[in-house]
Amino acid sequence: MEESALDIRFEEAVIAASAMSQSNLPQDVQLRLYAYYKQATFGTIDTRVSPVYDLRNAFKTNAWMQISHLSQNEAKEMYIEMIMSLVSKKK
Repeated sequence: MEESALDIRFEEAVIAASAMSQSNLPQDVQLRLYAYYKQATFGTIDTRVSPVYDLRNAFKTNAWMQISHLSQNEAKEMYIEMIMSLVSKKK
């Protein structure tokens, strides 16, 4: 099956994100990127199989739940948009 243009752009954004230093990103930006990535790759979170054991994971789960109304393609678009915005700020 051929990859869609969206999937290719998403993969390119993931590569760009992996080259970034997380320590330079505010935590709210990190959480939003995490949520978009998880929604884009896994779909809507199933809280029945995602128990929260610590505060860090609780924040991550909450961020994902907040955007769970987005489709996987919408989440990919939002992730790409956010990464491209961050990349352009670095230049």
